[in-house]
Amino acid sequence: MARRLMTGGGPAHGPELTATAAAGDSPQSAGVAGSVASTGAPIIEGTPSFWAKLSKSSPLVALILQRLALSVALLFAVSLMIFGGVEALPGDFATTYLGQSATPQAIENIRKDLGLDQPATTRYLNWLGGAVQGDFGKSWASKQSVSEQIGKRLGNSLFLAFFAAIISVPLAVGLGMLAVQYRNRLPDKIINVVSLAAISLPEFFVGYLLILFFAVQMGVATFPATVYDSMTLGQRLSAIALPTATLVLVVLAHMMRMTRAAILNVMSSAYVETAELKGLSGLRIIAKHAAPNAVAPVINVIALNLAYLVVGVVVVEVVFVYPGMGQYMVDAVTVRDMPVVQACGLIFAAFYIFLNMFADILAIIANPRLRHPR
Repeated sequence: MARRLMTGGGPAHGPELTATAAAGDSPQSAGVAGSVASTGAPIIEGTPSFWAKLSKSSPLVALILQRLALSVALLFAVSLMIFGGVEALPGDFATTYLGQSATPQAIENIRKDLGLDQPATTRYLNWLGGAVQGDFGKSWASKQSVSEQIGKRLGNSLFLAFFAAIISVPLAVGLGMLAVQYRNRLPDKIINVVSLAAISLPEFFVGYLLILFFAVQMGVATFPATVYDSMTLGQRLSAIALPTATLVLVVLAHMMRMTRAAILNVMSSAYVETAELKGLSGLRIIAKHAAPNAVAPVINVIALNLAYLVVGVVVVEVVFVYPGMGQYMVDAVTVRDMPVVQACGLIFAAFYIFLNMFADILAIIANPRLRHPR
């Protein structure tokens, strides 16, 4: 009687469950396995895609490839916008080149010679195909290769941006750390006031002030900032002193303030408080514990400002008559030399997009939470 009460009233266990399942009488508690057994249809899992496998095995590689693909797609969209914007501009190069007294036949001949009589879609595809291969066509005004002319001008712009970067980046990070060390005290207040004043002034105004004081009144700087191939490195550095100082003053304040904000955000963390309780000095805590953990936002800010140093040199180069990409682009706009304008716009966009992509990748590498997303 006791044996019958122990085995008859409760749920099936062990051999009895096996026998029941073999007889086709699945208990309800078997869940998904019971439903599969009752229908007789096995569940077939889909084969994971290559991207899913890569994301699981190498998430860092997958993230980098994703950022690269997004950057290429964005650059393609920007190229379409540049071409469309140039097409939407009023006026016509042939009329500007020949003058108002030109005959319709002469204008038509110029348009046909330049390929302007073709549909916009055909001209865009031809231009994009050449740009991918590094061929931006010929200048309408000078009849010379745009790629060759841009190669010389781009080197000058990168030379100017490089020296502005190697001065402004370490100085901004150092001043940001110094402002955190003396936060809410006199050095921090002085740095904040000066940085706010520098941010408020446009770059052309800063450039004119530097020309007035250092080139006109004191006579210690060179103006205009003309460089050529036969100049020595010292002569080049002397020629770009004022435009470099202008760029440094423009980007330094923004990078310094963002560095200060990022480090202050980390200073409220528990491990920083632990380091303070251990008796470590404030500067050592900032340099060894706070700054490395604030590197991701600082990298993004630095990359944005480096992109500005390349893209935003247009105004500075015009002010100082510097023979770079910005001056070349402004001259091309003046005479409506559209191949040059399109090429300069696309190169500026490429620098801006890929510098931001590079900063994004560095931030992912520096932050374990981004390398291993949940």
